[in-house]
Amino acid sequence: MSEAESVSDESGIARDLTAFQQNILVILSEEAMYGLAIKRELEAYYGTEVNHGRLYPNLDDLVEMELVEKSELDKRTNQYELTELGREAVLDQLEWSLSRYVTDESRADEIRAIVDQQE
Repeated sequence: MSEAESVSDESGIARDLTAFQQNILVILSEEAMYGLAIKRELEAYYGTEVNHGRLYPNLDDLVEMELVEKSELDKRTNQYELTELGREAVLDQLEWSLSRYVTDESRADEIRAIVDQQE
């Protein structure tokens, strides 16, 4: 594996993913995408170029971990889609982050406002 050594706890949810890998999963939680579209989304987030040599090995690792499914769009283009296990990994990370951030009603209201903006 290129960036993560251990990938799951006893429940099978990925816990030791890198932030880069977690960001890929979050991007794919919206819709299936091909590699260059994922690269563009990551570049917009990071504000800098994302090297192919970093992106594709991490996508391959996520496929190997069964968090992402890879399929062929055409002979030159692969599409990547979040699996159910991948969705669980995204939710697990969100739940953990929220459990640390939401420490009182004021912080819970901040999160509710963010969720309301997304609807």
